[in-house]
Amino acid sequence: MKTRILITDDELHLHESLLKALNLQGYEVDTVRNREDAFRLMQSRPVNLLLADRDSSQAGKDFLRRMQQEHPDTRVVLMSQQPDVDSAVEAIKLGAYDYISKPVCDQRIGNILVKLAAKSEKKASDISDGKAVNEVESFHNVIGQDPKMREIFSLIEAIADSASTVLIYGESGTGKRMIAQAVHQADKNRSGNPFIEVSCGALPETLLESELFGHVRGSFTGAIKDRAGRFELAHGGTLLLDEIDTCSPSLQVKLLRVLEDGNYERVGDVRTLRSDVRIIAATNQVIEELVAKRAFREDLFWRLNVINIHIPPLRERSGDIPLLARHFLVKYGERCSRMRKRNYPRGFSEEAMRAMINYRWPGNIRELENTIERACILNRSNLIELKDLPDSLRYPRLSASRQKAEEISSLKEALRDPEKDIVIQALTRLNWNCSRTAEHLGVNRTTLYNKMKTYGIRRPGGGEAS
Repeated sequence: MKTRILITDDELHLHESLLKALNLQGYEVDTVRNREDAFRLMQSRPVNLLLADRDSSQAGKDFLRRMQQEHPDTRVVLMSQQPDVDSAVEAIKLGAYDYISKPVCDQRIGNILVKLAAKSEKKASDISDGKAVNEVESFHNVIGQDPKMREIFSLIEAIADSASTVLIYGESGTGKRMIAQAVHQADKNRSGNPFIEVSCGALPETLLESELFGHVRGSFTGAIKDRAGRFELAHGGTLLLDEIDTCSPSLQVKLLRVLEDGNYERVGDVRTLRSDVRIIAATNQVIEELVAKRAFREDLFWRLNVINIHIPPLRERSGDIPLLARHFLVKYGERCSRMRKRNYPRGFSEEAMRAMINYRWPGNIRELENTIERACILNRSNLIELKDLPDSLRYPRLSASRQKAEEISSLKEALRDPEKDIVIQALTRLNWNCSRTAEHLGVNRTTLYNKMKTYGIRRPGGGEAS
């Protein structure tokens, strides 16, 4: 069946040029002068793609919402004489598929149609193979079918080819790095070049500056040779600055300069280098609050916050838990199968899946991954069962509290498990960084280490806490 395209725009010459070009490519094309006519036509015949003139008024926003409600399978591409990033982002959030500039380029329309055709073929293939379409949703290796995740995917497609900086918000373990990689991979201008990342919270200020900008021989003790920094290594590609909120005020000034004019110097050097990288910053903090406390520069915040992406915690996208759980089951099940030379579990019992969906996941996707890895190691059957899951998932918190209340013989014993849970959750949330966890809990590192030893707390997977 031919792809059906509908054009609604009051510029007659645009109708004629697009109609001719698209008809030559074998598409069925209709044109109307206004949106009400478009809705009337779509009631009688389905449309795959609607090309509409951009309208930033309330009527334009209502039009996109109505399209989402009445024709969710029709992709809407907006056309604008003066496109801008803010308008594109708003349009994508309201349900638009893409946002292009006038005069409309036939190649750009062609690329959109190719993507739509590929998605339709994949959907048909999944159905013929007996797969549920909503169980294979992924976007540049990011798995998700929740509406909030689909909105993020659409937003990434819209801003992928721009050079604008991106600020990613999200709790620890929500997949900020994966989203940053998806932005890089979706950018056809940079995806073939390096994706470099640096954790700003993992290094002291002096080392972090050298890590970012590089240094020359003799610039400080231990600098025995010239060394390129991450900005140089990422030239032409993308640089992810994780935990951007931990940067010192002096380093924030230097980052601001790079963002504003693209210039920087290696530590100890007088030569100015030019940066050609796309900056993506990530944080699990609310930067606006840090700005209000004067802990983060306001001008740097606005330079970073051109495009912002908020990743919802796993508890707010529980519909994605089965998808993610099956993905990790294959990943760790195959690994365990090779080690033990036997078949790995192929699924989850109903009780186990219900427990995972109902759990709050304070450590988000990272905690889910650790849970599935543990279950694969413990499991001895063809299904992951409730008994293979940690106690925190097996027993609802209220029931567990009532059960323990009957067994408690002292106040110290009563406080033991809640304190252990608090320590584990804090460590998980802060990626097992003991310094930051101790500060968050209001204790010193020695006290934290002693509690970890007392409660037998170890990092999942056998790694050491930092």
